[in-house]
Amino acid sequence: MSITHHAADQEFVTIRQGYQAELAYARPANDVIDFTHTFVDEGLRGQGVAEELARAGLDFARKEGLKVKTSCVFMAGFVKRHRAEYEDILA
Repeated sequence: MSITHHAADQEFVTIRQGYQAELAYARPANDVIDFTHTFVDEGLRGQGVAEELARAGLDFARKEGLKVKTSCVFMAGFVKRHRAEYEDILA
């Protein structure tokens, strides 16, 4: 699945089968990214799309040397379930 990073809009987006999903974020500090909201159209739910967006956002944070906050309930749960994998980048 192709995921596009729209830095100006602070979001990661994918469109599949005419449906959209997004992971929004804020940058409260130069070295911090806060994932604030995840949305997946009903037509894409249950297909792992949110998890793919989460991984794309977290991979971006790691590549950019950012510390991660998770105001989004989904992202907080995802990071908790995969803590060992992402512990090094958590704020």
